[in-house]
Amino acid sequence: MSEYHWLCVGADQEPVGWAPVGTRLPTFPTQGDAEAWLAESWADLADHGVDEVSLMHFEDMVYGPMSLEPPA
Repeated sequence: MSEYHWLCVGADQEPVGWAPVGTRLPTFPTQGDAEAWLAESWADLADHGVDEVSLMHFEDMVYGPMSLEPPA
């Protein structure tokens, strides 16, 4: 069974939970599912203090960190 999740950190590089789903972010069975969720949720994450995210597969980083700052 695969488990993908987003590691979200704030400006202080400390992990940040996400208020609408409590302190635990959702997990996903596939990388595509995780990426689709982020595409829909990145603005809400940024509004809740998330500055950057990294995609994790269990404890291994798939890629990141990626900034949630909108392009200038």
